[in-house]
Amino acid sequence: MAAKGFASTSDLTEKKVSFDQLGEGLYAYTAEGDPNSGIIVGDDGVMVVDAQATPAMAQDVIARVAKVTDKPIKYVLLSHYHAVRVLGASAYTGADIICSDTARAMIVERGRQDMDSEIGRFPRLFRAVETIPGLTWPTITFPDQMSVWLGKREVRIMHIGRGHTAGDVIAYVPDTNVVFSGDLVEYHSACYCGDAHFNDWPGTLDILAEMKPRALVPGRGAALTNAAQVAEGIASTSGFLTTLYGIVSDQVAKGRSLKETFDATKAAMDPKFSSYAIYEHSMPFNVSRAYDEARGIEWPQIWTAQRDREMWAALQG
Repeated sequence: MAAKGFASTSDLTEKKVSFDQLGEGLYAYTAEGDPNSGIIVGDDGVMVVDAQATPAMAQDVIARVAKVTDKPIKYVLLSHYHAVRVLGASAYTGADIICSDTARAMIVERGRQDMDSEIGRFPRLFRAVETIPGLTWPTITFPDQMSVWLGKREVRIMHIGRGHTAGDVIAYVPDTNVVFSGDLVEYHSACYCGDAHFNDWPGTLDILAEMKPRALVPGRGAALTNAAQVAEGIASTSGFLTTLYGIVSDQVAKGRSLKETFDATKAAMDPKFSSYAIYEHSMPFNVSRAYDEARGIEWPQIWTAQRDREMWAALQG
């Protein structure tokens, strides 16, 4: 059954925001499958993980932080480059913006196209789009790992492997064994795989699972508040990815077209996954990227507003 309307243009329902404490000075800002943010309060300041889509949406995060601490927000960590995560960064006045070297390179390569693409896909998330001053540029980057010290509290930022994008990072707080995973992990939400590396992502999740976090804030979905939930969230994310890529790879091996592959993948996955947030939105992009990777296209093609619409019409028409 074709989705109603392009991507998330029909998703106009307001989401209920939850602001849950996961440990001393650690909070999860979640919204029923919308992009999450994380908050880490240290001795002398605060780090926010993922900035939200617009400065207007970021203001709600800032207001909730102000209710739990009077310490300043000193850092905004971008888990990866996607517009829906980063374009609200200008609201965090005076904060340093941190991302991986690879994420910055992806902003250079495809940030403008991604910005236009995502604004077209998510009108509800990009209300007050006129308040976005432009692309978000980091002030601090690093190759694989760095520590930021909020007084005595360490936040260890790590690129543990490619997955949702080539430049994903996690934020690990050693004193409480809590992880903020960005979109490497989703909970009862479809993975968006338009820029994914399917052959790498499950192995990256294995590395994360070996860390045995006590709690985890995923990119979308509710906070995972105990070790069993964390293990379930990582396993279900891996299951979604391996199921999807397995079907697509099989279809490619049989010489099926992209449209035939999309139809077969949806037919197989709908019974288990269609209730997940952003499932209908994500699947055309997911199958398109998986189809490319299965045919040997290692580096994801750049999505543009035009390519989005053309692909959607070809697969959902």
